[in-house]
Amino acid sequence: MMMTPVADRRYRHLRDLRISITDRCNLRCRYCMPREHFGPGHHYLDPADLLTFDEIARLARVFASLGVRKIRLTGGEPLLRRGVVDLVALLAAVPGLDLAMTTNGLLLPAFAKRLAEAGLRRVTVSLDALDDAVFRALADTAVPVRRVLDGIDAATRAGLTPVKVNMVVKRGVNDGCVLPMVERFRGSGHILRFIEYMDVGATNEWQLGEVLPAAEIVRLIDDRYPLEPLGATDVGEVATRYRFRDGAGEIGVIGSVTRPFCGDCTRARLSAEGKVHTCLFSSGGTDLRALLRAGASDEELRSAIRALWGAREDRYSELRGRRTPSRGDRVEMSYIGG
Repeated sequence: MMMTPVADRRYRHLRDLRISITDRCNLRCRYCMPREHFGPGHHYLDPADLLTFDEIARLARVFASLGVRKIRLTGGEPLLRRGVVDLVALLAAVPGLDLAMTTNGLLLPAFAKRLAEAGLRRVTVSLDALDDAVFRALADTAVPVRRVLDGIDAATRAGLTPVKVNMVVKRGVNDGCVLPMVERFRGSGHILRFIEYMDVGATNEWQLGEVLPAAEIVRLIDDRYPLEPLGATDVGEVATRYRFRDGAGEIGVIGSVTRPFCGDCTRARLSAEGKVHTCLFSSGGTDLRALLRAGASDEELRSAIRALWGAREDRYSELRGRRTPSRGDRVEMSYIGG
């Protein structure tokens, strides 16, 4: 059943849904799940607290009836969720949905072909450096970069293209890796995207001085490989796009800190335990799992989502520069995806 798309108080329509399917990950990236907070003593969600695949698929259909056209599966690391291929098949059966996934790529060699056959369209792979020492320090892992590159190759062979490669850039840590990343992925058919280091959650000890602004990233690349701007491909697109003047492909820059894009943000986030968050920087969510398990009808679910989105006024990134951000009990990125 198709419904009239719902708009928030700033006239932004609900078009995109990011679904976290697990709070677990096989890396300990310093900006997302630092080991001192997510170590052996950390309490993860109990399996019974996670939305079941049938519950996720039902909510996907409800969101689609309210205008959502893109769903991205995230985590934690989504490929750690047992039976993930079955979930992809359930979601791929929802009419009119564009289905993608964000992953660290380590498990893609084992999953890429089956994911594509189940109906996944594309993947975005996180990779913050090509230098093993820098990568291992940032991801707090003994895993080599080659494992991630093997995952990208597997996704390419499976047709999950174009593969987007996301690099979070932290000044003084991996900013020296920007040009090597460009040189590795230019002409590959993949789309490299640079993300300003953001103040997500309460555990990564974010400091503004650690942000390498989007404009500096673009200048750095343009000095070596001349760029020209590209227009957005869709409403709510988060990356500012550029193409290489020599025709060797394109890059994107996501400047949440210095170039806020709150004004046309169309994304809702569904956590692994069924809470809807209307902003990446939120401190609380609306519990849909409770409604599901209390026997709510689809119309009751639609009404709850419509009311939540209709009251939405979020614009954290626009306001960040006007005040000192309060971290408080802000939800961690590992719970609602990046």
